Amino acid sequence: MTPVTTTTTTTAAGPATGLAPAVRLDDVCKRYGDSHAVRDLSLDIAPGEFFSLLGPSGCGKTTSLRMIGGFTDPSDGAILLGGKDVTALPPNKRDVNTVFQSYALFDHLSVSDNVAFGLKRRGVDRAGIRERVAMMLERVQLTELADRKPTTLSGGQRQRVALARALVNRPQVLLLDEPLAALDLKLRRQMQVELKQIQREIGITFVFVTHDQDEALTMSDRMAVLNDGRMQQCGTPEDVYERPANSFVASFMGTSNMVPGTYRDGAVVMDEGPALPVGPRQGIAENSRVNLAIRPEKIWLSDLAPGMARVTGVVRETVYSGPTTTYLIELTPGVTVSVLEQNTDRSRMEDRWSGGEDVEVGWLPEHCLVLN
Repeated sequence: MTPVTTTTTTTAAGPATGLAPAVRLDDVCKRYGDSHAVRDLSLDIAPGEFFSLLGPSGCGKTTSLRMIGGFTDPSDGAILLGGKDVTALPPNKRDVNTVFQSYALFDHLSVSDNVAFGLKRRGVDRAGIRERVAMMLERVQLTELADRKPTTLSGGQRQRVALARALVNRPQVLLLDEPLAALDLKLRRQMQVELKQIQREIGITFVFVTHDQDEALTMSDRMAVLNDGRMQQCGTPEDVYERPANSFVASFMGTSNMVPGTYRDGAVVMDEGPALPVGPRQGIAENSRVNLAIRPEKIWLSDLAPGMARVTGVVRETVYSGPTTTYLIELTPGVTVSVLEQNTDRSRMEDRWSGGEDVEVGWLPEHCLVLN
């Protein structure tokens, strides 16, 4: 597989729809003095797409979202919504709404009045407000709570109120700034499914900011991974997880074992170990230093098949996690890989490897990546 290097001038195009992109960022930069928060960001987000901006703290994802919403002015570049240049327009002149992490609800107003707030400001007639609020509360399953105050609601219910208030205005684009971060794990996973279902039913473009890789993989049609203000890769969840563009994306998106070595004659030669066959890799120079990236779930501990790359190591730790068991295996001094096995009926407790045991691990060459 050829590693992909994302350049700063390439636009990450969305799916072909025949329509103007719902959002286009054209070489957008944001500087604070000599520091760049966002560098030369170019991407297209298609109408009706659930698009995530993903990365660690300080990578530029929230700044990018704020520039789309008009809350932060770009230092350079252009922002287009539906083909219209809105770079110089204030937030109230852009056809977008935002759901913040804090939800920003009015505690003195009822649920229905919170949802109706934007419609009243736009001068929608009372009958229209009642109809649209009722429809939106039904869609987010809050009809029975219409007269309650936000302070009496659970975190998930408050999140739904904020979502309904944003969607009732029928924006072209909905911006979501880590809206699930304050929820506990079980509720967050439930809301991930519900939020994606609502987005599909309504068909509005969602631009979702998160630092949670699992959240982005679960919800996104496509995602952009940012680091240090630059876009590292843009693609579908499967593309980004299975075919990371570089070592940062491979390590940030879940767990990826990195085995250092030298690429030579279609193999990665470990510094103090065997040559691991990987086959010809376009773009990888002979005798260059590389990382061999392999996901824990792609490594086998038993029933190794012919043609696998094989290496012997020592089990250093066994971690039981209910559905899975993770083994930490030292291949050579300083090089330890994690191996994930499903706890099926055949993987009983007494069958697990113990610390200190020698084991042979293997993986298929097509399941690994060679990264400069």
